[in-house]
Amino acid sequence: MPYLALDATHTPTESQQRDCTSALTDLYTEIMETESAHVAVAIRTHPSEAMALGRAVDGPIAVLSADIRRGRPFEQRRAFGLAVIDWLDTEWEIPRPNLKIVFTEHEGDQLMGADRVGGEWSS
Repeated sequence: MPYLALDATHTPTESQQRDCTSALTDLYTEIMETESAHVAVAIRTHPSEAMALGRAVDGPIAVLSADIRRGRPFEQRRAFGLAVIDWLDTEWEIPRPNLKIVFTEHEGDQLMGADRVGGEWSS
């Protein structure tokens, strides 16, 4: 039951927000080899003075915090991170140096919904 929270200084339209939540869900589902029913995505926009990224160039910035279940290999996490960076660079025109992905891994039982508690990850 991953939670993907995107903080950005880009101000997307409602349509762009829907496209982004769908794209992040689809990328996560495909690359992490899971179902979409339990993927949660949030987009939070901020004024440019409310966010900083040390190596950023001129333009908007974005950071994706990905709270995921522990166990997926580095290569899988890296592939997802790069896919998100590619999507945000292409679709929202956020420069690649201005994009960051942060993974926080949790034991399965730390991720839960009203009807289920996550289990341990297995390939």
